[in-house]
Amino acid sequence: MNAEQRKFREDYLCRINETIERGRYKPSWDSLAQYETPRWFRDAKFGIFIHWGVYSVPAFGSEWYSRSMYIEGTREFEHHVKTYGPQRDFGYKDFIPMFKAEKYSADEWAELFSEAGAKYVVPVAEHHDGFQMYKSELSEWNAYNMGPKRDTLGELKSACERRGMSICASSHRVEHWFFMGHGKDFDSDIKEPMECGDFYWPAMPEPNHQDLFSTPTPTDEYLTDWLLRCCELVDRYAPRLVYFDWWIQHSAVKPYLMKFAAYYYNRAAEMGYEPVICYKHDAFAFGCATVDVERGQFADCKPYPWQTDTACAYNSWCYTENNHFKDPLSIIRDFVDIVSKNGNLLLNVGPRADGTITEEDANILRAIGGWLRTNGEAIYGTRPWRVSAEGPTAIPEGQFTDGAKKDFTSDDVRYTCRGGSIYAFVMKYPESGEVRFPALGERDASSKPNFHGIIKSVSVLGSDEVPVWERCEDALHVKTTTVKSEAPVAFKIEVM
Repeated sequence: MNAEQRKFREDYLCRINETIERGRYKPSWDSLAQYETPRWFRDAKFGIFIHWGVYSVPAFGSEWYSRSMYIEGTREFEHHVKTYGPQRDFGYKDFIPMFKAEKYSADEWAELFSEAGAKYVVPVAEHHDGFQMYKSELSEWNAYNMGPKRDTLGELKSACERRGMSICASSHRVEHWFFMGHGKDFDSDIKEPMECGDFYWPAMPEPNHQDLFSTPTPTDEYLTDWLLRCCELVDRYAPRLVYFDWWIQHSAVKPYLMKFAAYYYNRAAEMGYEPVICYKHDAFAFGCATVDVERGQFADCKPYPWQTDTACAYNSWCYTENNHFKDPLSIIRDFVDIVSKNGNLLLNVGPRADGTITEEDANILRAIGGWLRTNGEAIYGTRPWRVSAEGPTAIPEGQFTDGAKKDFTSDDVRYTCRGGSIYAFVMKYPESGEVRFPALGERDASSKPNFHGIIKSVSVLGSDEVPVWERCEDALHVKTTTVKSEAPVAFKIEVM
């Protein structure tokens, strides 16, 4: 790093400190606890996640290729040597010229995301590999200077905002502390000396990921670089949401994490928008940002807003040649369950290195969009009802449970509400057309009824049929004759 670069970083850090000094939020949990998840996020319900970068070139294994290709004995290591040659001769950096994004069209992406019904878009701005997918003053190793030689994030921001979607960004940078470290275990292109700003720097030994006090501890130089990169994203692109992957919960990161949150919340107030930070693993003190669950969901409704991030593919977040894709119907059912429990769905796609989105990803998004055009009234802008779910099918709790099969029945119902309407989703609609909603039954006082109100009407979203309905002691009973659907069916129950 030369003197000019060092001076730029010092001046930038001063500007960050000045913004925090004059702002409402300070880098402490007590101060950050003033934060509340904004209404726009709670209303949006559905966002698109995008894992696209240098790792899309080998398209093998997963987005962790840059780590695994340097670990002797892994499938990625063997594949790399066989396909590209020894790591000392062809390292991860040598994929960058192959990452051309020659067919990338931000407008085509944004049009597809809009068709899917998404309200916000979260591209990975920097993954663990350390390659920035945007124009940066902090490192030359970015998509504007190398590879595509385009500001891919800036282009997507413009395209999304023209269509009314909020642009956001995710940072997975903090894990870069150790992500390339295995390359020092043998003769590869990852060698000392390295300094701040180098692509592979710092390539430290990989810790036990569960040890939040692991050593070697990330240094002030590294964590200051991390802070500057995150703040640069805020200043250059004004993302409405910043998503952080794991390991920001490490003890050494916490002061820098609080400082970033204070800067982001204050800077967003100056720029006139309401920000969101999504985090995992209790990295933030509860209430200071918005909870996220990776590849999973909660079994029960929560009194606070939260988000699930998951992918169209089971096996990888990025494009690989052997991705195993989910059934769109299973995603839609999970989406309904998540929204009924006060959550949002952030659904990932993995474009190819040339910038095209696979037909499998696109077909899933179009299926969701088609369903939302009929049922969006019961999703967007809604809130949990006093009962979120009923029926026999249990939802597994926690992260990495999205592969669990859920055999929904016609007795499985999910509820949302807005204004004078309650929305009841039948998760698997029966051939008979006869459904029941126990939470809306006329139970006597000793049975602790859920609903004492007056039902004015019952209708089916997307259908002209007027269903026959009767409210009995045990449930609200509804009968249709023409409604047929493999996807969840939403009933609109208007009350007086």
